[in-house]
Amino acid sequence: MEYVVVVEKCETGFGAYVPDLPGCVALGETREETLVLIREAVELHVESLREHGELVPTPSTTAEKIAV
Repeated sequence: MEYVVVVEKCETGFGAYVPDLPGCVALGETREETLVLIREAVELHVESLREHGELVPTPSTTAEKIAV
């Protein structure tokens, strides 16, 4: 499965979240670190859902860039 990850710059580094997995977030000092952390967070989140017999949300969010 492939989930869309939103990465945002903040005062202390970067934050990331997955719209299709509420509560799945990561914070890092660099963009690269944040991407590593969010990948781990997604893996753990999905694993936890499965272990607890909960449905794993199907990826449904898409993203586009628009030049203006």
